Amino acid sequence: MARAWRCINRKPRLFGTLVRVLMIGDVVGKAGRKAVAALFPALREEHGIDFFIANVENSAGGKGITKETLDELFAAGVNVATAGDHVFQNKGYGAIIGDARVVRPLNYPPGAPGHGWTVVPTAQGVPVAVVNLLGRTFMKPVDCPFAAAEKALEALAGTAAVCIVDMHAEATSEKVAMGWFLDGRVTAVCGTHTHVQTADERVLPSGTAYITDLGMTGPYASVIGRGKDAVIAHFVTCLPQRFEVAEHDVRLCGAVIDIDEQTGRARGIIRVQSALP
Repeated sequence: MARAWRCINRKPRLFGTLVRVLMIGDVVGKAGRKAVAALFPALREEHGIDFFIANVENSAGGKGITKETLDELFAAGVNVATAGDHVFQNKGYGAIIGDARVVRPLNYPPGAPGHGWTVVPTAQGVPVAVVNLLGRTFMKPVDCPFAAAEKALEALAGTAAVCIVDMHAEATSEKVAMGWFLDGRVTAVCGTHTHVQTADERVLPSGTAYITDLGMTGPYASVIGRGKDAVIAHFVTCLPQRFEVAEHDVRLCGAVIDIDEQTGRARGIIRVQSALP
């Protein structure tokens, strides 16, 4: 069974209609944006990608989003951009947060601008719902992500069989709990935020694909995207340092999910990691 859902290659259409989604973890700075533009075309061809979701909350200078960086990622092929705790980091977020292709965490308190879920069709017209949630453990205080997930499912009922959840959280336990909480009720729960890809991708018993963290799309000769020397100096001395986005060993990390468009259930999930030459 494990072999069947790990060995996704070119898209088969032997058992009904299949949708294939690529979702990548936190795009970090210029290096991460460069990786998306350079590497996605080959991944789309290799895996037969129908829909591309990217967490972009670190895409502008390593923290936050700007209209310019967002437009660059959409031009590179991203269909929906998810966010996290840095979504409102930069001025001018009002120009992008209303875009139907951009979702911020649904469980921000009432009054926060933007929306926490959206429905965008694939090129073939299959509606894909995307929900963004923010964890509370070791994070800034926000509303309950589990209650927010319930509200999203209620609001989305009947609109899209395919539903992908970005669980942007620090604690592994909170992400795993969300996976089990939503098993059989959404297509996939994919974790972001820690910038380190985990090796626990699987399809849960009721048909929800799960991975604790998709990993970072950005420079890996770094400490989670920042220049390693400054970060090490901070740990060693406890003195403030200026953390710049690193530039070397740039990779795109995420997962490809096979989905039955009729039922919305996942048939398989594999990790992907592709490096710039």
